[in-house]
Amino acid sequence: MSTSTAELLKGAAELFPGEVVTQAHVRHLDLPAGAGRFALITLDNGLDHTKPTTFGPQSLANLGAAIDQVEKEAADGTVVGVGITGKPFIFAVGADLKGVELLKRHEDALAIGKGGHEVFKRLAALAVPTFAYYNGAAMGGGVEIGLHCQYRTVSAALPAFSLPEVFLGLVPGWGGCTLLPNLIGADRAVSVVIENSLNQNKQLKGAQVRELGIADAIFEGADFLERSLSWTASVLTGELTVERAEVDRGEAWDRAVERGRQIADSKVHGAAPAAYRALDIIAAVKDGDLQAGFDAEDRALADLIMGGELRSGIYAFNLVQRRAKRPAGAPDKALARPVTKVGVVGAGLMASQLALLFLRRLEVPVVLTDIDQERVDKGVGYVHGEIDKLLLKSRINQDKANRLKGLVSGVLDKAEGFSDADFIIEAVFEEMGVKQKVFAEVEAVAPAHAILATNTSSLSVSEMASKLKNPERVVGFHFFNPVAILPLLEIVRGERTDDAALATAFGVAKKLKKSAVLVKDAPAFVVNRILTRFMGEIQNVIDEGTPVAVAERAVEPLGLPMSPLVLLELVGPAIGLHVSETLHGAFPDRFTVSRNLAAVVKAGKRGFYVHDSGKPELDPEVAALLQQGDTVLTEEQTRERVLDAVAQEIGLMLDEGVVAEAQDIDLCLLTGAGWPFHLGGITPYLDREGVSERVNGKRFLAPGVASVPA
Repeated sequence: MSTSTAELLKGAAELFPGEVVTQAHVRHLDLPAGAGRFALITLDNGLDHTKPTTFGPQSLANLGAAIDQVEKEAADGTVVGVGITGKPFIFAVGADLKGVELLKRHEDALAIGKGGHEVFKRLAALAVPTFAYYNGAAMGGGVEIGLHCQYRTVSAALPAFSLPEVFLGLVPGWGGCTLLPNLIGADRAVSVVIENSLNQNKQLKGAQVRELGIADAIFEGADFLERSLSWTASVLTGELTVERAEVDRGEAWDRAVERGRQIADSKVHGAAPAAYRALDIIAAVKDGDLQAGFDAEDRALADLIMGGELRSGIYAFNLVQRRAKRPAGAPDKALARPVTKVGVVGAGLMASQLALLFLRRLEVPVVLTDIDQERVDKGVGYVHGEIDKLLLKSRINQDKANRLKGLVSGVLDKAEGFSDADFIIEAVFEEMGVKQKVFAEVEAVAPAHAILATNTSSLSVSEMASKLKNPERVVGFHFFNPVAILPLLEIVRGERTDDAALATAFGVAKKLKKSAVLVKDAPAFVVNRILTRFMGEIQNVIDEGTPVAVAERAVEPLGLPMSPLVLLELVGPAIGLHVSETLHGAFPDRFTVSRNLAAVVKAGKRGFYVHDSGKPELDPEVAALLQQGDTVLTEEQTRERVLDAVAQEIGLMLDEGVVAEAQDIDLCLLTGAGWPFHLGGITPYLDREGVSERVNGKRFLAPGVASVPA
């Protein structure tokens, strides 16, 4: 390793005190068919196979030391080739983000980029052919180290392969933006670097890695390394020639970059810089100048590390990966009761989705009830149909399909269905009287230990339980639609909910693989309260006279997954109206009921838009219904008003103790409303834009949390 690289990494190592250090072990073996002596570098952090291998400064230094050794052997002819692979099931998953959060200076961030490049480039410069064997999960820098090798193989069992940097607010900064398009062409590279990343960090499987041309060969997981080494011998002896498609460096490259910009515009609306910086680099390396690309990656990486987007992205990642697994305020899990049978009150679409989820995750008997046999049969039929779809997609086998179908049933008599159920959830019409009546009926027939859960989206859990003999076993269990996709589960503690009921609810949530957040019994809880205030202000400015298009464009800089009125269409105008009416009743000074939304619901419209042209356009019939005043705001004025309202509401929610901390607000929006990772939820954005201090006189998060340390 050169003196400059060693000094660079040594200086950077001081900034990564918590780095999980990766070792790079070199071992030698004789390749089959007399191909010669071969050096194999294995990356291993010494932890069990579920703990990912990452690259921090010390890890890069260790890899550099291993390359020092094989560099000499390659130069003097001791080895005929060098390979790199990972420990069982994991190749490597990239940079150590824990240390990145601590960086305070641009020059330190630049050192991380340059250090990775300097080490990885030495693989490409070896005097013998180099091979990467993607034996397991490979992401970010793990993918990029392989791109610096001359040849690559991939395991058919590889579960996850991606360049997720843009998703987090970075660029693939150790060769991904430069080498990948030069290997597989710009269009395919844009799909991996931009499209997949902005599509909630979509992962590739082993077969897709091969199909894209990233890997030159694919082998089954059971004997992957053995087969890869045999293939390597064939390449080195000349028995096998690896052929790759020629990269189109003409107009196709430019079209690919433009496609990437369109994808970025549709996802982040210009509000987040990472995707655009990555596309600039891809555009610039069209002529194949790799060093210019590497230098551009270093600059982009350093700029983005010192920017708010990455800090917010890392903050969001930590919330979803850590806080969601250790919910704040959850009681001792030892208090949880076993759940061996689940009852579902209702057999409509939401209830049927819940039944399917409980059935798949818990694999216990699930019974649905409703007011007539037709509804019950339809609910059970829905579950059976979804199981058949899983079977057709080979996600389950025939035996499991039969077993799951045998576990779900429907009855009219609650006593027959629920007398031995441990967990009973209602998903009936959102009206207090209806829900109280249902719970009274269920309590009369359910065993004394059974937990009674409500999927209410806005009603008081305490009031719902108030007329029961045992209100302590009632808990809010609020899912988000679509149930199978959105991870959030708001668990609501009523005034008399006991720890055993709450612990059981959290235990069930974990088995359902949901991100559970403990929420106080307050109107509309977290997500619906914030979204209703957010969307309510949009509707207010429309009612007052601002054109619909101006109001919608006003919040585009947030980079939300969809506009407010498209989201309203997804939720359903009637549900949106009901929640706004509930919140208006609770907080009439802040929540209004839009006369135009009420008119849309009364007219039976499914939303404000029609989509006949393939994009949302204001429905002429809705336009005719609109009654607007004469106060017209600009986009900037609208955005300021909306953000001020949201900041005020979050401040009040925290003062009320609706959740433990601002972090729980963000976790709810990320997992229950699809809020962008690059925002980190909502509070980092409000802090960064100065809205928090303008409205509440203080930041929601301390400096250094989702921002550059002071």
